[in-house]
Amino acid sequence: MENYKDFLEKTAKSKERYDELTTLVMDPNVIADNKAWKKLVKERSAIEDLANAYVTLKNLTENLSKCESDVKSETDAEMKKLYEAEIDDLKNKIDEEVENIKILLLPKDENDESNAILEIRAAAGGEESALFGMELLRMYSHYADKNRWKTEILDINETELGGVKECTVLFRGKGAYSKLKYESGVHRVQRVPETESGGRIHTSTATVAVLPEVEDIDFEIKESDLKIDTYRSGGAGGQHVNKTESAIRITHLPTGMVVTCQDERSQLKNKEKAINILKSKLYDYYREQRDSEYDENRKSQVGRGNRNERIRTYNYPQGRVTDHRTNLSSYDLEGVLNGDIDQFIEAMVIKEREEMLAKL
Repeated sequence: MENYKDFLEKTAKSKERYDELTTLVMDPNVIADNKAWKKLVKERSAIEDLANAYVTLKNLTENLSKCESDVKSETDAEMKKLYEAEIDDLKNKIDEEVENIKILLLPKDENDESNAILEIRAAAGGEESALFGMELLRMYSHYADKNRWKTEILDINETELGGVKECTVLFRGKGAYSKLKYESGVHRVQRVPETESGGRIHTSTATVAVLPEVEDIDFEIKESDLKIDTYRSGGAGGQHVNKTESAIRITHLPTGMVVTCQDERSQLKNKEKAINILKSKLYDYYREQRDSEYDENRKSQVGRGNRNERIRTYNYPQGRVTDHRTNLSSYDLEGVLNGDIDQFIEAMVIKEREEMLAKL
């Protein structure tokens, strides 16, 4: 049995802070400052599991001490056996809780609880790539439904055949980013296109990029750094589409970053949404720059977040989906395309956890 006292000490501070935050978030003066209150609630949520783990471990160790004390003074042989069995059981439970705490103490991604902004872009393969992009959009929409997240298409550029050249989607739901962040990279499809008369298998790709929707940004976006253009929306919308320049395109001049939004009929609302997307992109951009200055890019540690990295292949003739980062394959292609991707995400979570534990 590992030395549990170290882990009691490490989690005790979290429990103390959790109790302090519980009192603060109920204070009317704190609630009145919505921004400060939300920050405290987020901090409290982040350490809740550690606080609960402290209580669990403390109760287990106290019960163990009592049993060890009782067994020494017990004279009845049958009772001694019962105490000894209880002691073994408690030791096993303490070891399990210590392992749980080790995982909880691993560095956390501060944006894991955030909503997710997901971008899909057609890459190699022309129209077939765009059609595959639409398949990916449906897959993530189904996955969002399974998780009871809200899906909001912020911008989409469709082809005449129903494909997607590029689109930006916002998934609203607790922990959306913590799961979808593992989907960043190149997705490859191998199938016979409908336009292929010879029955030859084609290989096409589409890229997926996932960003957290970051509300509180600690850097300022200057108006002078922005070029804002308006244009007429495309897609559904009837006569309104043809008459009103409600769509917004914002270019961040220092980085050359461009975002667009045509989801709303109101130009003002589209501008607000585009600014939020830009904030999240710039946040990710500056964070990557910061990380690369003192460490290898955190995102590439387990093979995610890199647009030019092939992460998964969808093979239609064999009905197989293979994730190249974990070598996990599923032969339920239809199920995967209907949003059953938890198996791939969970495998990535385990891989990341194992690599972080190995470093520790």
